[in-house]
Amino acid sequence: MPGTIVVRTMASFLPQRSVAVAELPELAYLGPAERELCAGLGIDRVRTDPELDAFDLAAGAATRALGAAGLDPARIGALVVVESRAPATLMSSAETRLQAYLGADRALTFAVGGLGCVSTTPALLVARGLLAADPDLTDVLVVHGSTPATPRRYRHPVTVSGDGGMAVVVSRDGPLRVRDVLQETDGRYWDLFRVDYRDRPSARWTEQCRDPREYSFQLALESRNRLRAMYRSLLDRNGLTPADVARHVSHNLSAGAFRFVEETLGVTVAPTCRDNLRDLGHLGANDVLLNLATEIGTGRLRGGERAVLISSSPVAAWSMVLVEFDGDPAAAVAGD
Repeated sequence: MPGTIVVRTMASFLPQRSVAVAELPELAYLGPAERELCAGLGIDRVRTDPELDAFDLAAGAATRALGAAGLDPARIGALVVVESRAPATLMSSAETRLQAYLGADRALTFAVGGLGCVSTTPALLVARGLLAADPDLTDVLVVHGSTPATPRRYRHPVTVSGDGGMAVVVSRDGPLRVRDVLQETDGRYWDLFRVDYRDRPSARWTEQCRDPREYSFQLALESRNRLRAMYRSLLDRNGLTPADVARHVSHNLSAGAFRFVEETLGVTVAPTCRDNLRDLGHLGANDVLLNLATEIGTGRLRGGERAVLISSSPVAAWSMVLVEFDGDPAAAVAGD
C-alpha cells in the first residue's frame, strides 16, 4: 500500500534482575479475591531494577538499535519518543535529554503517547508520515522506556507491570515491511483508569479503576466489536485472508486477554506472547514489538511470512499493524 515503511532493526533492553510476582510486597495488602485474580493472570515473574528508570531503559534500547543498524547517531533524521506514563520531572524534556545522550544532534525530536499500550502505533504512523514528507530523511528512531506509573506493579484487575526498553529504526530499506496500520479510540473511557498524584507523595500513588464492571463488561464488548471490524478491514484492504497471516502477535496483559483475542478473531495468539507474559509481565507500549522481535529472533516468523500485531488499551484505544518479514533475523533483532 502507499506509505509502506520498513523496520531496519529492533532492539530491547531489559533489567537483569527478575522478581517473582508472588513476592511482590503489595500482595500482602490484597484481599483473597484480588490475590486469586493476580495469581491467574499468567505472570510468574517481572524484570525490575530500582537503579534503572524509564530514561535508562529507553537509552539502553536506543543504543543497541543504533549499534545493530550500524548507524552513527548523528545520521538519525528524527527521534520519536513514546512518552513515559509518569515522567521523572515536570517542565523538562526527557526527549531532548535522550537526543543529547545519544548524540543525535540533527534529529527532529519530539514525543507521542497518551494511549497507554497502544502508544507505539502513533509513533509508527508519525515515522511513516515523516519519511513520506521528506525525501531526504532516511532513518527515524522510535524509542520507549516502560516502568509502572505507581510503586505497585499489580494493576487490579488488569495485569502486572515489569520494566523494559524497546527501540526500532524505521527506514526506507530493511528486513521488516510495515504494510498497514490501523488505530481507533473512544473518548468515553478517557479516565476509566487514573492515578491522582497532586498533593500526595509518590509512595502513595495508586491506580484506580472508575468502575471495574465497566472495564470487564462494557469495554470488553466494545473491544470485541472494534477488534473484529478492524481485523476484517485490515485483511480486506490488503487482499488477504486469515490463512495468509502466519502469526498473530498480541500485547501482554494476561492469559485471559489472549483467550479474549483468540475467541474474538478466531485466531491463535503466537506462543511467544505467553512466554514473554509469564517471564516479563506487561511492558506497556513495548509488548507487541518485543513479542515480534522474539518471533523473528527465534526463527518462528520466517522470510516471506506476515504477522498482525494486535494492541488494545484500557483508555479505549485499539490498533492493528500488518507486517511482512523478509530478511536475516540476526540483522533485524538485537538485545535481550
